[in-house]
Amino acid sequence: MKGNTWKGIMLVAIGASSYGILATFVKLANNEGFTTAEVTFAQAFLGFIILAVMNLATKSRRLPQARANTKDKLKLMLAGTSMGLTSIFYYLSVRYISVSVCIVLLMQAVWIGVLLESILEKKLPSLQKVIAVLIVLAGTLLATDLLGSQVVIHWAGVGFGLLAAVAYSVSIYASQHIATERSPLQRSLFLLCGATVIVALVWGPALLQQFNPAVLWKWGIILAVFGTVLPPLMFTKGMPITGSGLGSIIASVEIPVSVLMAYFLLHEAVNAWQWTGIALILAAIVLMNLRFGPKRHKEGRL
Repeated sequence: MKGNTWKGIMLVAIGASSYGILATFVKLANNEGFTTAEVTFAQAFLGFIILAVMNLATKSRRLPQARANTKDKLKLMLAGTSMGLTSIFYYLSVRYISVSVCIVLLMQAVWIGVLLESILEKKLPSLQKVIAVLIVLAGTLLATDLLGSQVVIHWAGVGFGLLAAVAYSVSIYASQHIATERSPLQRSLFLLCGATVIVALVWGPALLQQFNPAVLWKWGIILAVFGTVLPPLMFTKGMPITGSGLGSIIASVEIPVSVLMAYFLLHEAVNAWQWTGIALILAAIVLMNLRFGPKRHKEGRL
């Protein structure tokens, strides 16, 4: 594997891990009485402010050809709505079904991402990628302890969970394909602008009825950094390198990170099946990045 590919893998892994860390903080904020609307809006709004400041700080050093034009800005904002919709659908799903089932549904983005890449690029996924996807899905079931929990299916929750997975896949694909010649900071800013707009439109009525400003400084900053600043920056840098199929699979590290965060900060029990699931997910990521056969010798590489 080329060093540049490893760089892309690390960037995507950091972005996905940030989402994993975020879950524990969101749960802690909810335990303090802050609503889903308050938490989601605080996260998106402060994230947009932080990225706007970062863009202003680097504007004078930006090359003219690297500046986004109006067309690129509109495309990025439209694509950014998928980021906001991911959070909206996921939190709606949590209202109806257990968190373990919600996570499993969200991680359907793994195979949705591979399918999306295959359709748009008009090529079948490799056997190696298919096997890795199956291992990821099996590991996800174990890591979330789905098999050991009493599951009551609510179809509204399932529907919202699958919509979250679709939105997440679109967000990942957009990070790879839209205005890739622009700087990651610029792209992230306009992606987040679109996310903030859609969050404000959806949660606007609820926010008008109830909004506690304390959420901004108590949880908003940390949620913004790990939920809306780091992920888009890492994805916009890393996804063009890894591709959406591999990137979607690497993004599954959100699962083990979430489990470990819950274990250490929330003191949630993690059983042997969950650790096995985490190991399977990590093994699948390694499998996706192995190169087999004599191709390397033909290229003259060791």
